[in-house]
Amino acid sequence: MKRLTVNPQQSTSLQFHKHRSERWIVVQGVATVTSGGQTDNIPTNEWIYIPIECEHLLANNGDCTMQLIEVQIGDYLGEDDIVRLEDKYGRV
Repeated sequence: MKRLTVNPQQSTSLQFHKHRSERWIVVQGVATVTSGGQTDNIPTNEWIYIPIECEHLLANNGDCTMQLIEVQIGDYLGEDDIVRLEDKYGRV
């Protein structure tokens, strides 16, 4: 489990995981989540489930910092289970 902070007008990489699913609970702001080709805005106190091997991206399109709690579920939870498809920070 970890707490993620996304600054205004920023996003994570487009990625997926081979060994884990994730549940994201928004605790501040609004998370714009693209998952499986669909984009949804998830407000504070709501959550979304990201299945194993589902391509996903997390964005903060608002003017305030967005925070969420990420709960990882699976047989392997290592950070090397991130398969980045696109990354504006050069980590592909």
